Amino acid sequence: MAAFVAVFLVAYFLPLTTPQFPPGTDPLAARVTRGLVEAFLLLQWYARNHTLACVVPALFIAGAITTFLSKESVLRHLGPQANRWVAYSVASVSGIVLAVCSCSVLPMFAGIYQVGAGLGPATCFLYAGPAINVLAVFLTARVLGFQLGLARVVGAVVFGIGIGLLMELFFRESESRRTQTTMQLPDPPAAKRPLWQSAVLLAAMLAFLVFSDWFNPGDKHVRLVDGSTFDATLEHETRTAYDLRLKDSWRERRPGSSETVVNHAPGDVVRIEKRMVTSIEDVETWVTDIYHIRWGLAGTMGVLVVLMSFRWLDRSDFHEWIANTWTFAKLLIPLLFGGVFAVGFIGSLLPERSIAALVGSNRLFSNFLASVVGCLF
Repeated sequence: MAAFVAVFLVAYFLPLTTPQFPPGTDPLAARVTRGLVEAFLLLQWYARNHTLACVVPALFIAGAITTFLSKESVLRHLGPQANRWVAYSVASVSGIVLAVCSCSVLPMFAGIYQVGAGLGPATCFLYAGPAINVLAVFLTARVLGFQLGLARVVGAVVFGIGIGLLMELFFRESESRRTQTTMQLPDPPAAKRPLWQSAVLLAAMLAFLVFSDWFNPGDKHVRLVDGSTFDATLEHETRTAYDLRLKDSWRERRPGSSETVVNHAPGDVVRIEKRMVTSIEDVETWVTDIYHIRWGLAGTMGVLVVLMSFRWLDRSDFHEWIANTWTFAKLLIPLLFGGVFAVGFIGSLLPERSIAALVGSNRLFSNFLASVVGCLF
């Protein structure tokens, strides 16, 4: 636990700036150094924006699923012996009420799989959950159009079911052994509390996750100390800088012995030091309205979770819940932090022109390559 906290605090507070190299610096050393800095910058962004608001609540929810969710209910709807149409239908649309990303859905996947869900339906939920939540679908339709929003829903369900069926096929022998082992286990003891209490407790925790990780589209109006203004989308924020994707063209004035002017086009991503920014304001929508009060809503749900926990749970329930949560944390947090660091390092080493040449079109090869790289990360 102490090691996890130390790594998080270092990632959160480490002062980082974009390195500058004098003429004559070895290009390979400069690229590797820049890659390491970019990796730490991405890890810092992840620690600041996703860990406390997203990953930690998801781990507690996964522990609660394992501790409180009725094994019979999971087996009836998602188990290997459940009706296949029912199992995949439930799994493919369960994520519609969650605002989870691909990292926070992992603990939930592990939780339902450990309780007894079949590998196919559990994998279907893992794949479709982040893609089908209402907020993500709405934002896709709003930004890219209704047709692409609808395509996202249909694609997530169809491909989620397809991938689940393939996983079920590939691992049918191990799943068969797991099913036999599960069926031979003695019946669990009678539930300590009514089903509705466990359902309400889990619903309050899910609501906390939805509000704490409420998505901000990142549309900003930026004013700099030199008086220039522009609209942009906030891609990343670190302790010292903003990464902004421009919506307008912008003439950047770089001070020095002789002032340099750099013209940026819409769509360019620029890094601006916070000391150069006078103000950065949200472009208001109903999504940002909820975003501004998200901690009040999440806090309300958190208070309800605490009150219900003290009212309905005993000491042994708490111990089991914490133990299951810690098991998931030890398994997943190193993978998540290590993966983010690796993506930041490798991504910085790849020239943008090479990426555009490889995956900048809708060719079959471009989509295949993007899928392979996405699977690795």
